[in-house]
Amino acid sequence: MGKTTRLGTIGAFRKFVGPRSTWMGAWTGFCCIFIMFYYSVVTGWAIRYLTFGVTGVIRRGIDSEALWKHFTGSPEQTILFHLIAIGIAGFIILRGVQKGLERANKIIVPSIVVLLGVLMVWGLTKPGAMMGLEYLFRPSLSDLLDAKVWLNAFTQAAWSVGAGWGLMLTYAVYMSEKDDIGANSFVIAFADSGSSLLAAMALLPLVFAVSPSQDAAVEALQSGNTGLTFIYLAKFFPNLPAGSLLAGVFFLALAISALASLLSMVELAVLNLSDAGINRKKATLITAGAAFLLGIPSAWSVAFQDNQDMVWGVGLLISGVLFAYAVYKNGINNVRGMINESSWIYVGKWFNCCVIAIPIIFVIVFGWWVFQAVTWYPTSWWNPWKTLSPGTMVLQWSLLMIMVIVLNRWFARKVQPAHSLPPGAVKKGEARP
Repeated sequence: MGKTTRLGTIGAFRKFVGPRSTWMGAWTGFCCIFIMFYYSVVTGWAIRYLTFGVTGVIRRGIDSEALWKHFTGSPEQTILFHLIAIGIAGFIILRGVQKGLERANKIIVPSIVVLLGVLMVWGLTKPGAMMGLEYLFRPSLSDLLDAKVWLNAFTQAAWSVGAGWGLMLTYAVYMSEKDDIGANSFVIAFADSGSSLLAAMALLPLVFAVSPSQDAAVEALQSGNTGLTFIYLAKFFPNLPAGSLLAGVFFLALAISALASLLSMVELAVLNLSDAGINRKKATLITAGAAFLLGIPSAWSVAFQDNQDMVWGVGLLISGVLFAYAVYKNGINNVRGMINESSWIYVGKWFNCCVIAIPIIFVIVFGWWVFQAVTWYPTSWWNPWKTLSPGTMVLQWSLLMIMVIVLNRWFARKVQPAHSLPPGAVKKGEARP
């Protein structure tokens, strides 16, 4: 859709599906933008822990849980590093991505793979490490009856590869006519799955190897992404040879990777504003300013950040359903033909089945989870003020849905037929320099 229309999410849905469906592009864009508000805060956390690693705060014997609680309990710190994160992202978008982040990522992102490989080899040589592989690969079949497991897996898959985000659509505006959608999609999915597996094989054995007991290792792994990253890994790294150095490198790679993701969210917002006739400089300043102000609640409260993470993380699945509808409305075989025009990886009719299956899977998995939530929390599952309730998701989704549907005509009128593409983008019909 991005490569064909050369427009952001709002304009792409209007042009690809029809003016009446412009609200779908607005939903997709706002869903990503709401994630940007709190993701900038998370990027700030990574930057802060990078400074902890560089200055030697992360050292042997550290009370990593107290360090984390002190940091997140200090709004002046969390808001400051949130500001630093969105400031860096805005500056790079203003100056251009190619000369800054792309060059850095060519060094930093491969360093993540190297670091994880070293950690995996080191961890697997230690006593108890095999329990980590057993924990990873031995299935607990009874958990397949838990809807939350499926919902988490579905959400993580969409989040991790960028499906439903609108980020891939935004990146595709930069594509030349000859760029291969099928091959790029294959590489993204393969690299994401491969690096995730490598990360799991590196970190899980490491956690079991350096934990004082198996129960302590399981506790660490069940602490969630935030607890594992900022509490347990900060505690475990100093126990390794040159552990403080490794912690610094790890959090540097994490900060750069988080920044790379944050940049794509900022660019998505800037591109949509540019489609509405606002010049890129002004659009970037508006985006960065709004992201800072509306990200303050997440910087102030981890509970609020957790709420937004769940609401809009699962909201990505709705965006995926809207993309599937866009493909269906345009013609599944027609879209498949567009992909195959310039792809050396032939996309067969299984693609048709996937498009039809996406909304069905969402309805089944989300409905199943809500049903189980009703049985788990019979008196509070509907309560929109509960941080992790189905009620809070439905309320916030409904408010956004009503807003974008009511403003559908306004969005459709605002999008310009052409806009000033960002530096390095390729207009339709042009060859890449």
